[in-house]
Amino acid sequence: MRRVVIVGKRHRPAALAAVRRIARRLARRGIAARFDPDTAAALGRRKDGRLLGRAGGPADLYIVVGGDGTLLSVARALAARPRPILGVNLGGLGFLTETGLDEIDAVLDEVLQGRYRIDRRMALEVSLVRKGRTLARQSVLNDVVITKSALARIIDLGLAIDRQYVTTYKADGLIVATPTGSTAYSLSAGGPIIHPRLGALLIAPICPHTLTMRPLVVPDSSRIEMILKTDDSEVYLTLDGQVGHPLRPLDRVRVRRGRHPVLMVRRQDRHPYFEVLRHKLHWGER
Repeated sequence: MRRVVIVGKRHRPAALAAVRRIARRLARRGIAARFDPDTAAALGRRKDGRLLGRAGGPADLYIVVGGDGTLLSVARALAARPRPILGVNLGGLGFLTETGLDEIDAVLDEVLQGRYRIDRRMALEVSLVRKGRTLARQSVLNDVVITKSALARIIDLGLAIDRQYVTTYKADGLIVATPTGSTAYSLSAGGPIIHPRLGALLIAPICPHTLTMRPLVVPDSSRIEMILKTDDSEVYLTLDGQVGHPLRPLDRVRVRRGRHPVLMVRRQDRHPYFEVLRHKLHWGER
C-alpha cells in the first residue's frame, strides 16, 4: 500500500491536526501522503491538491478524518472507481467512521501490514427525471429523501416498485435508504435497523397522514420510482443529507442498487456490527 490520500474536515482545527499527525506517521513508513484539493489548501499545500485533482489517479487507500458526513461525500466522489476508505472519527456519533483518534496509530500500522478486512456497503444510484429528461444522476451511500419545506403543506408522492403502482403517500416526505442508511434519518422516522449484509432497500414515509402507512423493506433488486403529485408546495430531493435539488410537479425520482459498493476498511478483530449499535445507540443503558 503505497499511494494514500488523506481527506480532512477542513474547517475543524482538530481534523487538520489529525491529518498532519497521520501524514507524519505515513512518512515514517516511507509513504508520502497526498491530499484532496480542499485539505491541501487548508494545510497550505495547494500544489498537492492541484496535482491530485488533475490526475484523478487511483489511490490504494483514502483516509477520511472528520465524521460520517465527510465520509459520505468521499464515498460519492469515489462511486465510479471505488477505493478502500478508512474513516477516522473526531468524536461525534460516527457509525461509519469507527476509528478513534486515540487508536489511529495502531490501526494505521495494521492496515499498512495488510491486517484489515473490507466491509462492502451497498450504494444507491439515483436519477432525477423531468419530462423524460434526466437532470441529475448521483450515487449515495445512506439515503434518498424527498421532503417538503418547513412552511409547505403535506405533499402527495406516488410510489411504484418494478413498474407496479404501490400507493400514493400523503406525508411530509419519503425516505429510501440502504441498510447502512437505516441507522440515519430513517431511524428517526420509525424505520427498522437493517443489517448491512442484508440485500434490501428500505422505504419509510415521514410523518404520514395515515398511520397504517408503515415502512417497507424490499429486495435490493427493486427499481423504485417516486412521483411528485403536489403542485403548490416547495419540495426538495436530498441525497445523503448533503446534495439537494428542488422538485417540480410530476418530477420522477428513480432509485436502484448502485453498480459498485463502498469499500470500508475495518480492523480484523474489532467492532462487530452489534457492538457498534450497542455503543452508539446506548442500548442497555439506564
